[in-house]
Amino acid sequence: MGNCCSDVAGGQSAVGGTGKNQNDPAYSPNEAVDAFLKSRGYQGLYSQIELSLSATSLRDRDMLSKSDPMAVLYSKEKDGSLKELSRTEVVLNSLNPKWITKYTIAYYFETVQNLVFRVYDVDTQFHNQDVKMLKLEEQDFLGEASCTLAQIVTKSGRSLTLDLVCGEQSSGQTHARKLGKLTVLAEESVSSKTTIELRLRCSELESKDLFSKSDPFLVVSKATESGIVVPICKTEVIKNDHSPIWKSVFLNIQQIGSKDSPLTIECYDFNSNGKHSLLGKIHKSLSDLEKLHSAGIGANLFIPAALGPNQQNKVLKSELFVESYSEKIQYTFLDYLAWGYELNFMVAIDFTASNGNPRLPDSLHYIDPSGRPNAYQRAILDVGEVLQYYDTDKRFPAWGFGARPIDGPVSHCFNLNGSNSYCEVEGIQGIMMAYMSALHNVSLAGPTLFGPVITSAAHIASQSMTNNERKYFVLLIITDGVITDLQETMDALVQAADLPLSILIVGVGGADFKEMEILDADKGERLESTTGRVAVRDIVQFVPLRDVQNGDVSVVQSLLAELPSQFLEFMRFRKIQPTL
Repeated sequence: MGNCCSDVAGGQSAVGGTGKNQNDPAYSPNEAVDAFLKSRGYQGLYSQIELSLSATSLRDRDMLSKSDPMAVLYSKEKDGSLKELSRTEVVLNSLNPKWITKYTIAYYFETVQNLVFRVYDVDTQFHNQDVKMLKLEEQDFLGEASCTLAQIVTKSGRSLTLDLVCGEQSSGQTHARKLGKLTVLAEESVSSKTTIELRLRCSELESKDLFSKSDPFLVVSKATESGIVVPICKTEVIKNDHSPIWKSVFLNIQQIGSKDSPLTIECYDFNSNGKHSLLGKIHKSLSDLEKLHSAGIGANLFIPAALGPNQQNKVLKSELFVESYSEKIQYTFLDYLAWGYELNFMVAIDFTASNGNPRLPDSLHYIDPSGRPNAYQRAILDVGEVLQYYDTDKRFPAWGFGARPIDGPVSHCFNLNGSNSYCEVEGIQGIMMAYMSALHNVSLAGPTLFGPVITSAAHIASQSMTNNERKYFVLLIITDGVITDLQETMDALVQAADLPLSILIVGVGGADFKEMEILDADKGERLESTTGRVAVRDIVQFVPLRDVQNGDVSVVQSLLAELPSQFLEFMRFRKIQPTL
């Protein structure tokens, strides 16, 4: 989330890309363009967080003086192993040290980042050594604490105080002897939140296609200190046009360096095979682009010279113009968290008969006696593990649909906890227990309808917005089949797009999920209701479990990647600005 999604849709924000206007016929979403950019260094969304450490009431391990403490920061990997990230300096003769050394860590919303902090008393004989060379086993251990990065950034003031305990007991699950306290302060490394909004156009582009005009798009890149050119944003592809006017792109000043830092703007003719043809390029800084806009003039593109000492760049008739240029202050996702916004998790589970008899091992709802989670349980655990840190009360609405409760008709939205009056359960384990209980208390039926659960979630989000609560809701729908109320679902989604709500859909099993692709506007045009109203924003993210369960990208990362951008898009759509 470069600047942690400091702007609107998709990758626009943090990496400075453009927002998507799905209603424009010129808009052409193309995975080949994204693959092209990734091959050249384009990265996903993240934010840089600077961590500062201090401690109080440490143990005194020295005979004639106080301890000389040093802190060591680790990341805890999925297999439980620790990877050392950083060491502070040694503070001499102090039981209440405030270390100067900072550590900058990339914060990823869509992953759980477990951190471990250990404090050591450095023996006097090692005080003249570089801390990186110290053997930790030769120092006195003073205590350990652990947390997730999300726990720090969601705390008021982004400051979290932890008890230091002995050894592997810092998770709080034991009655370990407390050995002092460690405070971790997180600061978002955004020296400037000034964002430049540019709208660019070109004239008289050359044709690279035999029977039609070119399909141009722009790529804006910067040069790193080592001279490597790294793409930082792109425009949309405009079909069959030699004088294109693209939608606005957003560039963060800190991301670039300064307004005088050189940028490279390249214009390409899009090809579906990913081999895009260069139509021309230009080198300009933001200051240069601002001058072009003020003067109302263009600048000629060129084709780089072939290799050779006497070769010259070929200057083209094609020109680049700056249609609009403006500077804005953009708030980040973490700014809203610091202001007190929460993400509230909801879940809806498919209990239709197509899942198979839960008592049989081939059922998608089968509960394995060995404890291995089924697809539904895995999706709940993986998504809930991330989102739970952003919800203070951890009371989650949970529903089922497509089943017949005992002695009742088929219900397309029933409370998973069996209550007739309330839908909330306590924590992720509460969802898991309610799910397993429901398997014994309902009969799987059908059909598969999404409309009722989306309407229930939208009602809660609407009430929260009416009460001016600082809450944004995330509904996880887990399903095995093709929905039979597609238009009703689209109507519900168009209405829900006005609300503080995003919907994550996990498809399990081997069904054809083409209709889910329609709901996820990444793959096509914005949703339209039966009355002709178009959704104001994309709030759906869909992923088939089978597409990612064997790959490098986890279900959680696939689902949650767009969530901060959807959150920020809603805030700006509603003109909600944090007071920091």
